[in-house]
Amino acid sequence: MNAVVTVFYDWSRIFAGYFTWAAPLAVRITVGWVFLWSGWEKLQILPRMIENFRGWGIPAPEIMAPFASGIELVGGILLLVGLLTRFAAVPMMIVMAVAIVSAKWADVDSLETFLGFEEVSYFVMFAWLAIAGPGPVSLDHVVLKHFRPDRPPSDYGA
Repeated sequence: MNAVVTVFYDWSRIFAGYFTWAAPLAVRITVGWVFLWSGWEKLQILPRMIENFRGWGIPAPEIMAPFASGIELVGGILLLVGLLTRFAAVPMMIVMAVAIVSAKWADVDSLETFLGFEEVSYFVMFAWLAIAGPGPVSLDHVVLKHFRPDRPPSDYGA
């Protein structure tokens, strides 16, 4: 049994340890790219987005539509390059929560349906980035390494 534990747990943990940088990078690239372009597109069709916000019952749609679209654009850029990652992820989580409640909640008939929404997946990815950080392949890592050389790399996600 000890050999099984060694092979399936220890070796896989050691092997995966060499690639801990890949998961936050992949998530940041994925959500950063999606939301950079989503925010840009929404800003290009702002009158239609204002009407959508009005239809979803979001208060002050003339203010909230460009605000949410701007958060998506700027947040997407910040996440893509890994700058202020933890701070950028929080407003993105809020945007996803509002999207779920305002535009999707009426469609929820089960936990399966709820968890199937892409907005829930995005919310979870943003939450993970807010908690775990951007990883070592990021501008956050470079900034912290430069301004806080006394701290161990584990303090800033390396």
